[in-house]
Amino acid sequence: MDFCPKCGSILVKKRERFSCPKCSYVSKDKLKITSSEKMAEKQHVGVVHPEKETSVWPIVIAICPKCGNDKAYHWSTQMRAADEAETRFFRCTKCKYTWREYN
Repeated sequence: MDFCPKCGSILVKKRERFSCPKCSYVSKDKLKITSSEKMAEKQHVGVVHPEKETSVWPIVIAICPKCGNDKAYHWSTQMRAADEAETRFFRCTKCKYTWREYN
């Protein structure tokens, strides 16, 4: 990037040469414009797969509507707008039936 020696504005490419948009100065030299950007590495975000990793969730007392078991895995997720309550999910430890509870 180069600047106009008369007024200090950034020179803009017009056809083959660079010129100043304010004072109509035209550069006689060829300019080389380069830009670079540093990108940070993406951090790995772990994903929990319900079928494989159910042991990572806490077990709470909840009655399964399907088999009547009194223990279930528990997790909660924000399903709707941020100003509304979260949705709580349960998965039976015995039959693996999943149900939800709205607050």
